[in-house]
Amino acid sequence: MGQEDAGNWWGVCCLADPDGSAPFPPWQDGSRQRPPHKKKTVSFSSMPNDRKINSTAACISLMLEGCELKKVRSNSRMYSRFFVLDADMRSVRWEPSKKDSEKAKIEIKSVKEVRVGKKTPVLRSNGLSDQFPDECAFSIIYGDNYESLDLVASSADVVSAWVMGLRYLVSYGKHSPEAPGTGHPSLRTSWISSVFDLADLEKSGRIPVSRAVQLIKALNPGMKTSTIELKFKELQKASERPGTEVACDLFVEAYCELCTRPEIFFLLVQFSSNKEYLGVKDLLMFLEVEQGMEGVTEEKCLEIVSKYEPSKEGREKGYLAIDGFTRYLLSADCSIFDPQHRKVCQDMAQPLSHYYISSAHSACLLEDNFWGRSDISGYISALGLGCRSIELVLWDGPEGEPVVYTSPSAASCVPFRAVVGLIDQHAFTASAYPLILCLVVRCSAPQQRLAAQCLRKTLGEKLYLEPPNPVASYLPSPEELKGRILIKGKKLPPSCEDSEGEVSDEEEGWELARRLGQEEREAPEGGGLRRVRLSRELSELVSLCQAVPFQDFESSRRGQRYWEMCSFSEVEAGRFANECPAELVSYNKRFLSRIYPSPMRIDASNMNPQDFWKCGCQMVAMNYQTPGLMMDLNAGWFRQNGACGYVLRPAIMREEVSYFSANAKDSLPGVPAQLLHLKVISGQNLPKPKGSGAKGEVVEPYVCAEIHGIPADCAEHRTKTALQSGDNPIFDESLEFQINLPELAVLRFVVLDDDYIGDEFIAQYTIPFECLQPGYRHVPLQSLAGEPLPHATLFVHVAITDRRGGGKGHRRGLAGRRGRRVREYTSTKATGIKAIDEVFRTATQPLREATDLRENVQNALVSFKELCGLTPAANMKQCILTVSTWLLHSDSAPSVTLNLAEQYPPMEARGPIPDLLRKVLTAYETMIQTSRTLIESADAVYGKLIQAQQAGMDFHKELHRIETKEGLRGRKLQKALESFAWNITVLKVRGEGCAHTPALPCPALPCPALPCPALPCSATLLPPP
Repeated sequence: MGQEDAGNWWGVCCLADPDGSAPFPPWQDGSRQRPPHKKKTVSFSSMPNDRKINSTAACISLMLEGCELKKVRSNSRMYSRFFVLDADMRSVRWEPSKKDSEKAKIEIKSVKEVRVGKKTPVLRSNGLSDQFPDECAFSIIYGDNYESLDLVASSADVVSAWVMGLRYLVSYGKHSPEAPGTGHPSLRTSWISSVFDLADLEKSGRIPVSRAVQLIKALNPGMKTSTIELKFKELQKASERPGTEVACDLFVEAYCELCTRPEIFFLLVQFSSNKEYLGVKDLLMFLEVEQGMEGVTEEKCLEIVSKYEPSKEGREKGYLAIDGFTRYLLSADCSIFDPQHRKVCQDMAQPLSHYYISSAHSACLLEDNFWGRSDISGYISALGLGCRSIELVLWDGPEGEPVVYTSPSAASCVPFRAVVGLIDQHAFTASAYPLILCLVVRCSAPQQRLAAQCLRKTLGEKLYLEPPNPVASYLPSPEELKGRILIKGKKLPPSCEDSEGEVSDEEEGWELARRLGQEEREAPEGGGLRRVRLSRELSELVSLCQAVPFQDFESSRRGQRYWEMCSFSEVEAGRFANECPAELVSYNKRFLSRIYPSPMRIDASNMNPQDFWKCGCQMVAMNYQTPGLMMDLNAGWFRQNGACGYVLRPAIMREEVSYFSANAKDSLPGVPAQLLHLKVISGQNLPKPKGSGAKGEVVEPYVCAEIHGIPADCAEHRTKTALQSGDNPIFDESLEFQINLPELAVLRFVVLDDDYIGDEFIAQYTIPFECLQPGYRHVPLQSLAGEPLPHATLFVHVAITDRRGGGKGHRRGLAGRRGRRVREYTSTKATGIKAIDEVFRTATQPLREATDLRENVQNALVSFKELCGLTPAANMKQCILTVSTWLLHSDSAPSVTLNLAEQYPPMEARGPIPDLLRKVLTAYETMIQTSRTLIESADAVYGKLIQAQQAGMDFHKELHRIETKEGLRGRKLQKALESFAWNITVLKVRGEGCAHTPALPCPALPCPALPCPALPCSATLLPPP
């Protein structure tokens, strides 16, 4: 199914009276007419452009007019039928039908639930799973036997209208919802009218159009003036009231049409007790169930209402109406970025080599490497962004003092003294953690002495000069080095007693030297390292970051000291990452490594930092002056942990004995994968692509969601294109990603303008996977240069779950048939050493038991959720809320008891119950029993796994002696070491999984804080003693 077909697979939805000007159709006799078909267009939304569903009245109006839906039968066949709500609003009918007209209907009072998406067995069946998008399906659960009427609409807009209207009618019967200007004014109408009154300075009942436009723009920043002016012209024309002034009723109508976001309105109605606003208990339910917030109190909800509700009446009564709800969802309090990560939240007491370090290459460069201008402000910018490693290439200056050159341009030099003074001022403004200055020396010994004097005098106490601790094995931690500046550079050997001496040189900087015409020395014969002169004064400034040439991994393992570090060119590091990634990961557990860009990048383009982060390389030097994907990844990645410039590497990369394959194409040993369920709902105030003025005002955007991480995680999905959507497109598309190493994954949103010649960039936002907040969130979009775009956002829903069973997650849905799944077991690998293999062989059965225990619970959870009509991304509170809703709308009033006083809370029926509800209770009991088995067996399985792990680790210290005794060399030796690390990792991860088993069957079970009104009187919630 192509992109266009996926969005318009249906064709054209049949809607009568498309102007939707009247809140209800003019007829009252219940007659139904099939509207004429419109011409098929390449559009992703079949809702008429001039019809906006922004109220319950509009939803019911559409239902009364009727439209064509596809009715799905149990045999997976679909039939087009015309569905309409009777004029008395008591029944939904459809035609044509072979049934008697009285049977081809569903009475509203018999409706138990309305589900959105493929959430019934019929819609989840394999024959239909790929025929239509999830957001275009909905089901009506009705009758005492909980039958389902499964329907597919032309678009998500139509689904939302029917679902909204049906849910309202189920709650309130035929009592018509209030519309502006009818009956008693609503909370919102009263507030908008009061705003108008304040603007009516002359108290004439009318205000100038220009003032009305500015008023709406002030209430909704980001909305275009032209859009507001056009709306007033339309309404004045429709009401035959042209002129330069508008009355209150027209102002209220314009505001409601312009400022009501349907997707947020639908969300409010879903949780609202009265379908107009959220009360305190409604808001509490929304925060707990959808947003995943814990410990929410009514006091906290009142604070939110007080902060965001614009109407005085709403604040006094504790009501959050649509405008306040929209403001809250747009606020920083509801951002997609977890606020815990806005401050330092990671363990900063680990060795320095255990962190990724934000690093800059040519920080003072403003353009490309060849003709780029240098400016001291580049350092201020980099340090302000939390950069903790800056490169300084020192050259002989024309006035006897060293300078920093970055290109062949004569105007590209910056005095070294000025750079050091600036670093002294700004080194710790954005981060208190250590700054590393990487000195690449190309100047003469006399000027080196001046540079050393400048560093000592200017930086003073900040300069770290203490010698390394010879008995330690690792570098000090960032916490120990707070407020200190480290010098990374060459050091004279202990045997040198002169004021200067020769040291080996690095390749970095020689390409620029050749362009400057200052390189006259040739490489020594035989390809050895160049030698340069180094002054003792500069050498003595180097302590914990002594630069040494890299020979090979075996030499480093045997002879490199922890305070020595190597720099690798992008090409060399890329070769190691591809050919021997495990050795590079192991090397980086103890030593710092710095990766610098290839000298061939004369345009100052950037390498992909993920290529080296996945191998544990701490310092990947980036050209901060060059925006684009690579800098987005770098900036987004270091935004976590308080943007302090240090990010703790995954544990699997830090532990002395662990297996990690940086180029893994599948899940990691013993590490359960996670699924990211991402629904891209809409966009707000999207700007035109930069430089695309010739295209006029038309923007046809789509959203790409990208995952960057280890190869097994890298993926990209895109939404359909929203054609003719203006600045606020609706996407309503669900995407799914499998994440095997969450600690190293980054999610990037990219908004592009669909164009025949080439898609143009509109905006982006990059966020580490670990910083995502679940629920309904707004994504604050940024420009290509990483600058915030005022009021430009994406509205999304985020849910994260464990991957179910042993199967691989798919892009849409997880409802594969369980019987066809083959459970995958993680096993140990043979090392080729008999004594060691016998120890690990004892863990085979416990490993299988651990897998079975966990996956039995996961499968039981998913089965229970599916029977409740929910996706695997749902939580237990949503499940309990769903069951309570069924009971609330049941004529037979079955009774179900959930007793939270017991350790394993039973859910029991009292009296006869429908078949579906009985299946739900059975699935719940299965979930509880599998959870109980897991909890009660976890300690025993954990003991066996840890025992095998400890027995294996007993061999670790003697491993090299045993390898020599067994005669293992070359590839066999490497294979044995990898297998040993694999086994230890698997046992550790599985053991920790058992050790961290929750004390309750499911930590998401509703607590007594769950608002009681959410449960009907026919269901009993017994609180714990």
